[in-house]
Amino acid sequence: MSHIQAANAIKINFMNKRKLATVFSLLLIIISIGSIASKGLNLGIDFTGGYLIEAGYQSAVNLEEVRSSLAEAEFKDAQVQNFGSSKDIIVRIAPRTDINKATIGDNILEVLKTTSDKEVTMRRVEFVGPQIGDELRDDGGIALLVALGGILIYISFRFQLKSAVGAILALIHDVIITVGAFSLLQIEFDLTVLAAILAVIGYSLNDTVVVLDRIREAFRNIRKTSAEDILNISINQTLSRTLVTSLTTLLVLFALFFFGGEIIHGFAQALIIGVIIGTYSSIYIAGSALMMMKIHKQDFLVVAKEELVDETP
Repeated sequence: MSHIQAANAIKINFMNKRKLATVFSLLLIIISIGSIASKGLNLGIDFTGGYLIEAGYQSAVNLEEVRSSLAEAEFKDAQVQNFGSSKDIIVRIAPRTDINKATIGDNILEVLKTTSDKEVTMRRVEFVGPQIGDELRDDGGIALLVALGGILIYISFRFQLKSAVGAILALIHDVIITVGAFSLLQIEFDLTVLAAILAVIGYSLNDTVVVLDRIREAFRNIRKTSAEDILNISINQTLSRTLVTSLTTLLVLFALFFFGGEIIHGFAQALIIGVIIGTYSSIYIAGSALMMMKIHKQDFLVVAKEELVDETP
């Protein structure tokens, strides 16, 4: 491809805005890390341990009245929220030594019955011990680190080290901002959200690999063209695929968020944030990282093996 043809292939000059994108990403990362450090995560019962009681009413529930009744019954630390509809609630109580695990469900149900003149039904009672919560949290963190390490090794063999670094930076960028959003908004972070974070890593990696593969082919096939132009050409060529994939995925995720029920809200929210950020990082972060590492055509050339010539007569 000639220089003129390469220039014509650039419809949007993404790399021209890479410094602005870098500042924007750094700002989001700083806000995310600051929120995680100061506010922390609103960890769910899966990680903190405790009791979870789900109950159903026959009419809309006044949450403030429920909280007041529980506080009067010496459950001041109870967290109450709607679950799926205004008629269903979930009560979360941190682990306490003065609570009898066998009767906690019945005790809470008796309190809830005082908040309504109609029947209140118990749906489920769950208990997660603090030790199990700690193990789940530690194992989840290890799973994230192992996933990132495996990706680094895979991309290094599949492409080359600079591409691997760009992909890992994009993934770390996506994970930090997604987790930071949960910290900033204090959305409950449970096992389903952790599973969504791992899914975000896979989704973002797939998108980034497609772009990196096109970048590698472009560097090998296009001559007398700057690295910036080659990156722009590659991103433009994969842009329609990236946007169509992201939009169709988001349609499904929004359907899950609005119609899938309260139990998968966190999962859908994490994936919605992750897909949006992952699409942005596939376009800007990986390419910007390659520019910062001064990517060059020689980085993608295949070294031909010299054949030994037998000169014996």
